Amino acid sequence: MIVMGKHGLLFFIFYLPSLLLLGVLVDESQEATTTTTTNIPVGVVLDLGSPLGEMAERCMSIAVSDFYAANAHHRTRLALLSRNSSTDAVTAASAAIDLIKNEQVLAIIGPQRSSQANFVIELGGKAHVPIVSSSATSPSLSSTRSKYFVRAALDDSSQVKAMTAIIQAYGWREIVLVHEDTEYGNGLVPYLLDGLQEIDTRVPYTSSIPLSFTDSQITRELKNLKEKQKRIFLVHTTAMLGSRLFLLAKDAGMMDAGYAWLVTQELSTQLAPMSEIVMDSMQGVIGVRPFIPLSKELNSFKSRWRKKWNSKKGNSKMIEHELSLFGLWAYDTVWAIAKAVENARTVRSSFIKQNSSRNTINVDLAALGVSETGPRLLSSILKTTFKGLSGNFKLEKGERLSSAFEIFNVVGNLERVLGYWSAQNGLSRNLDKNNSTILDYSVSKSNLKQPIWPGDTTGQPKKLRMGVPLKSGFREFIKVEWDSRNKPIISGFSYDVFLAVIDALPFPFPCEFVPFVNKTKQSAGTYNELLYQIKLQVCLVVWVLEHRTNSEFRGSPNQQLGTIFWFSFSTLVFAHRERLMNNWTRFVVTIWIFVVLILSQSYSASLASMLTVQRLKPAFADLNEIRRHGYPVGIQKDCFMKDFLIKQLKFDETNLKEYVTPEEYRDALINGIHNGGVAAIFDEIPYVKRFISLSCSKFQMVGPTYKADGFGFAFPIGSPFVPHFSRAILKVTEDKDKMEIIERKNFGEATTCEDQGIPSSSSGLGLSSFGGLFIITGVASLFSLLAYILSFLYSHWPVTDTREEQAETSFWLRVIELAKHFDKKDPPGLGLERSGSRIHPVTGPDESTGIFPDTVSDDTQNDPVLVSNNIVGVEEHAGAEAHRIATAEDTTFPLRTYA
Repeated sequence: MIVMGKHGLLFFIFYLPSLLLLGVLVDESQEATTTTTTNIPVGVVLDLGSPLGEMAERCMSIAVSDFYAANAHHRTRLALLSRNSSTDAVTAASAAIDLIKNEQVLAIIGPQRSSQANFVIELGGKAHVPIVSSSATSPSLSSTRSKYFVRAALDDSSQVKAMTAIIQAYGWREIVLVHEDTEYGNGLVPYLLDGLQEIDTRVPYTSSIPLSFTDSQITRELKNLKEKQKRIFLVHTTAMLGSRLFLLAKDAGMMDAGYAWLVTQELSTQLAPMSEIVMDSMQGVIGVRPFIPLSKELNSFKSRWRKKWNSKKGNSKMIEHELSLFGLWAYDTVWAIAKAVENARTVRSSFIKQNSSRNTINVDLAALGVSETGPRLLSSILKTTFKGLSGNFKLEKGERLSSAFEIFNVVGNLERVLGYWSAQNGLSRNLDKNNSTILDYSVSKSNLKQPIWPGDTTGQPKKLRMGVPLKSGFREFIKVEWDSRNKPIISGFSYDVFLAVIDALPFPFPCEFVPFVNKTKQSAGTYNELLYQIKLQVCLVVWVLEHRTNSEFRGSPNQQLGTIFWFSFSTLVFAHRERLMNNWTRFVVTIWIFVVLILSQSYSASLASMLTVQRLKPAFADLNEIRRHGYPVGIQKDCFMKDFLIKQLKFDETNLKEYVTPEEYRDALINGIHNGGVAAIFDEIPYVKRFISLSCSKFQMVGPTYKADGFGFAFPIGSPFVPHFSRAILKVTEDKDKMEIIERKNFGEATTCEDQGIPSSSSGLGLSSFGGLFIITGVASLFSLLAYILSFLYSHWPVTDTREEQAETSFWLRVIELAKHFDKKDPPGLGLERSGSRIHPVTGPDESTGIFPDTVSDDTQNDPVLVSNNIVGVEEHAGAEAHRIATAEDTTFPLRTYA
């Protein structure tokens, strides 16, 4: 029998529970270790021979280590199984089949390229295996085609709004699209074209460059763009083609001042790994890429990445393995799948109809199994949200949501940030959500920092060159002078109107004015030569455009419009209520009605005559008469009017005389056809009005107004600025105050000239003018009165029966008795009239003809003619077909845009 001592008993009591507790902990630890080591196979399909593929694979490997280091309690562990897809779609599809059939992976990360993704997505949909891509950004790929496709990267189309905002900010109304001729490059083109169309930016040319193009073929395409005078480019290519493109563009002189290049996120996110030579060729390029918010986790990861590659590869290889956005997306993709696997409580890979062979790569598509855990895992992936290295990770309909984009400028070896774009605020210099100064969506370039453009200049490229003709006469409209530094100074009415139109445009319009002169500062040619320069050399010209062969504006030269005077006739007519019983009364009233009619019409004519100023009388009756007799006519020198008169109005060229100044116009008209002058002057209405205002009404603008392209702003055919300028011109010309200021500045205050040779008063109509009418009326009235009195005396003179009674009755008593009888009403039936007759009211003028009954209408009118001291105005409207009379009283000048 063993007897335990006091100390042994105490040891047993205190240490036995501790030993039992230790045993329990050991058992639980072994059980926990067993449950947390469940491996979940996940496939990775990348081009491991490319820098991007190698970087993405290493980022995924680090992501697995970081995730489970931070989440050691998770029961699942991702086991990444990598396959090399190379560069073709067939190899990528074979790798996916191998992973699904032989490795029974629950998900596949990849493939790397958009062109490889289509078939892999189809395989994933058939096998119920989620295909999660961290680098396929083409919008042609969509989860709507297969619900098992998940894009952990941003769709390329998400950057279109940011790109168009930049284009709007710098006022580019025309841009050339250069894209890679692959499935990836072509996928974004429709979205870009739609976005540019929304902001009214024209794409005159699209350059599609295949990957198979040699350097000489790319150079030929660049030279073609250069010859077309294209200077603004939007580039959407991969880094492989983009690096070649910019090297060759620099050699072609297209990275100098005056050019602008904008690149999409595919190229923007891969600038860091590029060589210094490529970066040097991209100086001044503006890029757009997704915004990556700074965080401690991101800084720590970048630091670990640099240390790792510095220790293994050395500084010489550092540039080849610089971290890019695709590496961060790959890192976040692994975290998203790891979270989803854990949340889905996936403990094993289970496939229906599994392939028994696991030793060889079997490409039998019919033998693909169907993952039982695929639907649950897909649902868990779509619900996963967290803050990753690349920003907030959140999916909507299988697509990652974008937050903001960063706008940068390549300067040296750096990528200088100019600002940001967001869907809420548009362009801004920062993304401070608490900034109360940002109220509305903005596309103003003032919200961006000043970029350094190609050629190391801060001057914005693509300033439109505005051609300005040099004129010796009518300098109020356009005047060109030079300062002491030999720089042109432009002024005049047309120049001020153009500046006002630019201010009214809804976008910036940088431009410079180039006088159309030769080396001696003389006019470089006629209007036709200037317009030819528009077609060949100048992008935009401000001045007069004339289409000489446009049949739309042809019209019969015999068609004439004259001054038509229209008078309204009004007659004073009564509708008598009293019954007129006497025919003599009817006779008198009838005469009086005609007198009243004549008086009222004469009064109206006299009043119109007094209020109407007598006009100059043309000396020639017709334009055809001038042409038929071969009379000389004047035109402005170097004006399109010469061709217009010869080709449109069929004038003989020998009868055309050119003049420069208003003084020459005046002398030619005063001298006339017999003293070396002209019969008429043909010119544009603004010049004609100015000439007439300087001549104090000595001359008159008459005759038909012909439609022709003339006074306005000329643009190249197909220019996108035409509709904008048309609306802006209308806005400016409708502003009377602004136009009055411009006119007063260039033409001075309006002067009032007394009309010479015009009588100060018109001859009026007096009583003597109507003497004949009153005599006729008086005679008719007197005759009717005498006839009536004699008839009355004959019928009512008192008759006595005897001579005694006749003697007793005096003459005056008989007169008194006759007067009393005259005042009495005759019995019925004794009157000279027929009972029931009435004077009817005189009718007014006929509604269809406007002529009073029994009156004479003269429908003839005097057509305006072209005569000495006359000027035929040519109005320059676009679109209207009808002709109209243009008079000197018009106060506004027609301005139109023509393309």
